[in-house]
Amino acid sequence: MLLKLVNFVRVVVIVSAIPVFLVTTNTRLVINAPSLYQTGFEKYQIERVTGIEYDQLISASEQIRDYFNNDDIDLIIKVSKHGEVVNSLFNEREIAHMRDVKSLVNGVYVVQWISLFIILLAIAAGYFITKGNKFGTLIRDLGRGGKLTLALTLLVGLLSLVGFERLFLYFHLFSFSNDLWILDPTRDYLLMMFPESFFFDATIYIAIATIIESSILTIMPRILRIFWNV
Repeated sequence: MLLKLVNFVRVVVIVSAIPVFLVTTNTRLVINAPSLYQTGFEKYQIERVTGIEYDQLISASEQIRDYFNNDDIDLIIKVSKHGEVVNSLFNEREIAHMRDVKSLVNGVYVVQWISLFIILLAIAAGYFITKGNKFGTLIRDLGRGGKLTLALTLLVGLLSLVGFERLFLYFHLFSFSNDLWILDPTRDYLLMMFPESFFFDATIYIAIATIIESSILTIMPRILRIFWNV
């Protein structure tokens, strides 16, 4: 009886951790993908909006990604605008907000590693707890995690399609304890470079990647059952 309870908890843990791991992993990949910024700058004509040449926008995006992955406290963006060097593109409020954003990004990194550790720990525990076909049990657990991930991602994706503006607002209210994220789109470069539509696209990319991965996990047990009787 105790063994069954422990195994039930193990299954719940691994199934719950899989969506967290997939979403945080894809979020990390998208945040650090140069193509996201290149496509966004072209699609939303950011060069025209900001007056900053495209190659300098790309340089700024590289500096932002470096900032997310280094130990710098403040983000000091250096670019050239109309041939003149701008030593700090963002104002104090934007820089302060980016500190909060960096903390959030680093939190995503930490949760990614923690969820991976939990999954691996649950898999290892399953090896000692379960009887019979241990590999088949693992595949079924991953399939359950895939189903949960797929359902949650489709739900969030649907909410994003019908009301991303409100979802984006709630995200900021929940994620930040201050109002530094409220910027002026007419003068604050951070908002001019990254309009709300940019984040909508990023959300869609994350959702698509997660749907593909979770779909693979969902159908994997059936495929293996057909060909290898797992």
